Amino acid sequence: MLADRYRIDELLGTGGMADVYRAWDTRLHRSVAIKMFRPQADDTARCRFDKEVRTLATLSHPGLVSVYDADTTQPQPFAVLQLVDGQTLSSRINEGPLSVAEVRALGAQLADALGYVHDNGVIHRDVKPSNVLIDSDGTVYLSDFGLAQLSGASRLTQADMLVGTAAYLAPEQVRGEEVDGRADIYALGLVLLECLTGEREYPGNEIETAVARLHRSPTVPEDLPADLRRLLTLMTSLTARRRPTAGQCAEALRCPSTQLLEPPPPAPAPTKRRSLAAAAALVVLAGATWLLVSGGGAQPTTTPPAAIPPSSTSAVAPVAEPPRSPVTQPQVVPVDDRTDTTVSPTQRNRPAESTATKSRKGPGKGSDKGKGDDRESDKEKDD
Repeated sequence: MLADRYRIDELLGTGGMADVYRAWDTRLHRSVAIKMFRPQADDTARCRFDKEVRTLATLSHPGLVSVYDADTTQPQPFAVLQLVDGQTLSSRINEGPLSVAEVRALGAQLADALGYVHDNGVIHRDVKPSNVLIDSDGTVYLSDFGLAQLSGASRLTQADMLVGTAAYLAPEQVRGEEVDGRADIYALGLVLLECLTGEREYPGNEIETAVARLHRSPTVPEDLPADLRRLLTLMTSLTARRRPTAGQCAEALRCPSTQLLEPPPPAPAPTKRRSLAAAAALVVLAGATWLLVSGGGAQPTTTPPAAIPPSSTSAVAPVAEPPRSPVTQPQVVPVDDRTDTTVSPTQRNRPAESTATKSRKGPGKGSDKGKGDDRESDKEKDD
């Protein structure tokens, strides 16, 4: 007897850190499944087991195994779960490949359960055939949330350790990156592909099967219906952003005519050169707008005026404004560098006398200016 209430009957299966038994609830008189934690497991495993129980207790969906009771404070923690009379999907695959109709029905139920889990911020991280239960009525259940993680929660494992079953890990899990619900979609795609072919897509030891997916995409059979082949191709894409959501997968599996559209590629980040070009364009636009508003007034001091040929005159009038009279160009008056005086336009046309000619010319004939100067000189000598 366990906890003076549950009678242990038989072993149903074993996992990485716990064993599952069929048991009888002596109080409610019903069959249950008891997941019993192994006492020799480390503290990390204990913490993960406690997290699994708490996670399942917060979820309620027809495609998930329900939690009835739990006690994680005992030396040997345990959880009482809903008993599913049937078999695992792994056992069903060992009997032979499933038909396309069976895969569609089974996959839609699993996608519904995953959609509910993802909407509640939980990532399963260990979707595989042995964690899928099928009862005698054909109802499918997703079980074993021992590796589940809340979105954005801290890890219980080291960054360089792989979490999950190697044959069904998503490429981003193999690379040790942060994962989200799209990793579960990738694993579900491999599970459905295995249901159709009866074989694992990536066989071998853990290292071989984990690294193989980084070098090639899964091989989807050519003889599948076109819609199912496209769906499995997108679900198992090496690029996470191409994978559909769980809800889209469920809809596509139920309605073959559903068109799955790939998300657009991410926009490239603007380069520094593009940013500078955009800034320059804005400056030019702002300057043009200022010219239209000011109506040809004084130019701002920060911008040098543009040179306009004297022979060309243009006026720009905005729409919905009365036309302005053309702007008269000011007459450019050159400056004589020799005398620093203004020269009139008529004088500008005369040939200028050279400085040498002027220096050879003395006072004019009959001029008294030279004579007067001589008399003044003689007088100075007499004095």
